[in-house]
This record gives sequence, structure tokens and C-alpha cells, in this order.
Amino acid sequence: MEQTALDFLTKLLETPSPSGYERPGQDVVRTHVRSFAEQIRTDVHGNVIAVRNAASPFRVLLAGHCDQIGLIVQYIDDNGFIFFQAIGGWDPINLVGQRAVIWAASGPVAGIIGRKPIHLLTEEERKTVPKLRDLWIDIGAASKAEAAEKVRVGDCITIELAHRTLLNQRIISSGLDDKAGAWTVIEALRRVQPGKLRAALYSVSTVQEELGLRGARTSAFGVDPHVGIAVDVTFATDCPTLEKKEEGDIAIGKGPVIYRGPNMNPKVVDRLIAAAESNGIPYQLAAAGKATGTDANAIQVNRAGVATGLVSIPNRYMHSPVELVSLEDMDHAADLLARFVESIGPDDDFTP
Repeated sequence: MEQTALDFLTKLLETPSPSGYERPGQDVVRTHVRSFAEQIRTDVHGNVIAVRNAASPFRVLLAGHCDQIGLIVQYIDDNGFIFFQAIGGWDPINLVGQRAVIWAASGPVAGIIGRKPIHLLTEEERKTVPKLRDLWIDIGAASKAEAAEKVRVGDCITIELAHRTLLNQRIISSGLDDKAGAWTVIEALRRVQPGKLRAALYSVSTVQEELGLRGARTSAFGVDPHVGIAVDVTFATDCPTLEKKEEGDIAIGKGPVIYRGPNMNPKVVDRLIAAAESNGIPYQLAAAGKATGTDANAIQVNRAGVATGLVSIPNRYMHSPVELVSLEDMDHAADLLARFVESIGPDDDFTP
């Protein structure tokens, strides 16, 4: 992976983007695309839309959501402890003992997520998974008044933003769902060769996927694409306790995943596979027997319908502070999308 692309990914992962509060992350996207996008705009919803070859009447949309799951301040008690709601789907057990950051108007406020110590849990409590109401954030405040000087109800919260590199070019971070996808669609826009581009290419860093595919719905309506590809993460099944018979055989480091199923246009799928094979790009196949919980769902049924595909990055430990992906898989996914877009144009018919 080129240093420019790696620097962009690092900035994304170190920037807060919980659903509804994506602007800091989207600012990183806007700054990065200025050097190669012909047009950049941000719609009223917050989607960042970068375009190349805008004059072409045939439009292709690549969508990766910038938002990550987070938390939001709900209540400050008399002793200055902060209680919260979830933004997106958390397993509360992953939150216990985590370092957290409250993104207040005056700047980031450090804290930790606390719970009653195991020594003091009753026998029944030890058998029960904690609920969000059993957890709180401690910022070191001695009173409600002191905490309220720093934090307001409605401030967003993330787990401490950090990433680490593991063996075999694998990284861990919170927010790889789906900053990995947002990175991929922007990087594909950068890598596409202008001389081969016959379509207008719109790469969109979408918002609020974790709250119901909202940004994909509004940006797809605005762009009105003929072809749309969503890029998200998917469950890697090459680790303990996951059942391949139920979730498919998906491995970290073996390439991006091309989905087949009713949410995907069969001609788009075939063209994605052809682009991978003709360019020596490794890929994996996965099946989805219904509409997926990704931006592909919203894109497919936009307006009169869009020829839609779904490309995914294998991810271990999804919706946790230590999501794990392969940089090689992301690199291959960006190449796959660039070569796919180069291979299509106004004369192609994607009617099934």
C-alpha cells in the first residue's frame, strides 16, 4: 500500500465519526480528495461526494460509510459519573474497562468506562451479561457541576481512537466498520486511469449507515446512478467459534469478498469477477439470500432501481474496539473497483 494511501487511512482511524457526528471524519475525506477529484460536494445530510469524469451521462456510484458505532451522553449523576446511550449496535461486554473520549464542544475529554468490580458482583450478576445501564464513564470529576463544565447531554463518545499493526499486514482499530470501506471507495477513485474511464465515477463517503442506511439512500437519490457498488466489511470466519456452514468460508488475507444473491445484480457480479480474474486480483465469493444490512440494500431500490453490487472486506471482531482487517485485502479491493469501473461504460446493459 502506498504511503499516501496509508497516511489517509491512519487519519481516518484517528478521527471520530459516530453516526450523526461524522463531520470530523468527512473533513479528512474532503481534504484528501482535493488533489485528484474533479468535483467535491457535501450534501445536506453530510455525505461527501467526489467525482471524476462528471460529464459522462453514464454514472457509477461507489459507497463506503464513514460512520462508526459510538455512544452519546444521556445523564450526569450527582457525583459526576456519566451515563450513556448507544449509537449503533454494541455488545456491552466489549465496553467494560475501555478508555473513552467524550467529544465535547471545548475539546476531547478523556474517561474510562467503569463497572462494579468482580469482587462485589453477586452470584447472579456474575452469570449475567452487563447492560448499558450498568456501565458509566468516569472523567475524574468530583461532582455533577464539575462534570457539566466539560460535558453536555448529547455529546458523542468513542472508544479511544488508536490503531495497531499486527503480523502479516493486519491492523486492529475501532471504526474499521466501515472506514475500511470509505477508504476503499476513495482510493479506487484515485487509482482509476482517466484514459480508460468512460463513466462518471462518484465515490461517496456515506453517513449514518449504522442507523439505517440513511446516507446511501439520500446520496444515491441525488447522484441517480446506473450502477452502484457498496463496500463494507463482512464476517471473517477463519477464527474460533464461527460456523462456516452458516456464515460462509471467508478468510483474512485472501482478497475482497464479492457477494452473490438477490440484493446484487447478476451482470454486475459477473463483471466484478471478470475484472478480478483478468487483472490477477484475488477474491472470495459469499452468498446473501436476502437484502443485506449494507448500503447495497438502499442503493438497489433507489428511484427506479440500480444495478447493484456488494464488495466486502473480511473483518474479525466486528463492532468491537479491536476490529481486525488485512491491508492487503483493502488494497486489492481498491484495485478491483478501479478496474471494474474502467471496464464499463454507456453501451453496457445491466438489465438481468
